[in-house]
Amino acid sequence: MAVAPGSRCLLLLFLLLLGILGVPALGDPGPLEDVVIDRYYIPKICLREAQMGDFIRYHYNGTFKDGKKFDSSYDRGATVAGVVGVGRLITGMDRGLQGMCVNERRHLIVPPHLGYGSIGVAGLIPPDATLYFDVVMLDIWNKNDKLQITTLSKPERCNRTVENSDFVRYHYNGTLLDGTPFDSSYSRNQTYNTYIGKGYIIPGMDQGLQGVCMGEQRRVVIPPHLAYGENGAGDKIPGSAVLIFDVHVIDFHNPADPVEIETTFRPEGCNVTTRNRDFVRYHYNCSLLDGTRLFSSHDYGKPQEVTLGANKVIEGLNSGLLDMCAGERRVLIVPPHLGHGESGARGVPGSAVLRFEVELISMEEGVPEGYLFIWHGEPPASLYEQMDLNKDGGIPADEFSTFIKTQVAEGKGRLMPSSDPEKVIADMFQNQDRNQDGKITPDELKLKSDEDQEKIHEEL
Repeated sequence: MAVAPGSRCLLLLFLLLLGILGVPALGDPGPLEDVVIDRYYIPKICLREAQMGDFIRYHYNGTFKDGKKFDSSYDRGATVAGVVGVGRLITGMDRGLQGMCVNERRHLIVPPHLGYGSIGVAGLIPPDATLYFDVVMLDIWNKNDKLQITTLSKPERCNRTVENSDFVRYHYNGTLLDGTPFDSSYSRNQTYNTYIGKGYIIPGMDQGLQGVCMGEQRRVVIPPHLAYGENGAGDKIPGSAVLIFDVHVIDFHNPADPVEIETTFRPEGCNVTTRNRDFVRYHYNCSLLDGTRLFSSHDYGKPQEVTLGANKVIEGLNSGLLDMCAGERRVLIVPPHLGHGESGARGVPGSAVLRFEVELISMEEGVPEGYLFIWHGEPPASLYEQMDLNKDGGIPADEFSTFIKTQVAEGKGRLMPSSDPEKVIADMFQNQDRNQDGKITPDELKLKSDEDQEKIHEEL
């Protein structure tokens, strides 16, 4: 019977398909000559395929044709790690694993001559056994691999980047190459803080944080030889594991850093500026460098008040408030060694760099350290007699207060500036009332300069 050319082609194609599908009616195809690979799950993203000479980690179940299991890495609770394509595995597995992506799953059918042959494995695999493997690839790396750094987000402004010996505070999520999480600073609700370039962290992270900007986000992929090597770490990082860190640098500083001062506004005709011992009133906003708001004087509806140089504020803020005019505005960047140090403070994380926006509202000239009141000229020759207003030979607190206030009002002297001058005068009276009987006698009244001179003589 003649067959049209077009029909002949369709018939040949049909027979070919039946041959491929192995329909029994067309005969037994015979023993397998090569490993059969069924890629039943291929991830959408495959950045790398396993090649000859690569180190890989994988899980597998091994069964016979009837489904009976002869081996499983899952039962041992540990992945298999080794080099692919160099004869360290049975030939069928060596071939079947090449070209796999991380997270890819394959069914492999390994004929006897590519498995354990006519000998088998005593007590485990009979001779001439065809082996069935279900495999999932978890990790791929090579001893020639280097660190991989991808910038995920970078601030527009980057005045400085991390260098060796800098102290860095950063958040991170750590995962294995297959996406399994092993650690996260976010879960502990605190940053990881460390010096860079001093060997305090794994080499890959030491390198991966170099050159990073404040606020930058990076992905750092670290091969095992730059991480935890063949031994791994704990029960969450297997041996020979590639690690992925998604890092967000919050801030960094160097122990030699000074306070950074940026003047954003300085009024014209600024002739009088702040010095230590001056009493100042200022508004401020304090935040972390990632923008996290900490404190603000505006929350209290009034300026902050402090005597500069009296150890009432952190050293960095005190420095940043010096040489300011009333009305001037500044931005201060205060490193932790001039702020709240490694321990932090209430509401302030340890080792945090602080950002202050300050505006000086007013200032009052101070007095030298150790003084509560100073004369603008020479004090009266008969100081006690003038202070004893009712001339009864004793000076009670009210007479003392009236006299001091009069001197201030007449411009003959000034009190240590304070929000409470009454408290300053009360402290002065208490210092002079040496026996604490409520009045000052001629023997008790002494100028601070005279007291200092007496101390010098005593030391000599």
